[in-house]
Amino acid sequence: MNYFLAKTDPDTYSIDQLEHEHETTWDGVTNAQAVRAIQQMRPGDRVFVYHSMGQPAVVGLAEVVSEPRPDPKNAKSAVAAFKFLTRLAPPTPLSEIKASSRFDQWALVKQSRLSTMTAPQEFVEWMRGRYPDARI
Repeated sequence: MNYFLAKTDPDTYSIDQLEHEHETTWDGVTNAQAVRAIQQMRPGDRVFVYHSMGQPAVVGLAEVVSEPRPDPKNAKSAVAAFKFLTRLAPPTPLSEIKASSRFDQWALVKQSRLSTMTAPQEFVEWMRGRYPDARI
């Protein structure tokens, strides 16, 4: 199983909406590096859902439920379907991720505008320690 992180502005699409709808198509990604991350996703992979506005934080976990496919609205993009798994409470703020100094080389810290990315195994283990009851 692989892990990813997908950012969203909660005013555009929030963890609340994903929980309510149960499943969504992750689309609207245009950065080539972020599109490559979506193209690497496979059913069963996990996605940390990250709210990028307000207090930036990892707020939930989703599962990839479809193979990636071309975005019908943008031939240079890709989409994948995610289903809601759980909220992560309390959220893990970006400030704590940065303060740990363990992830200084990760795109979340280095490339703040990148919307979708792989999540390093060290981050996955760190999050499992923070949320031992979650299905991370």
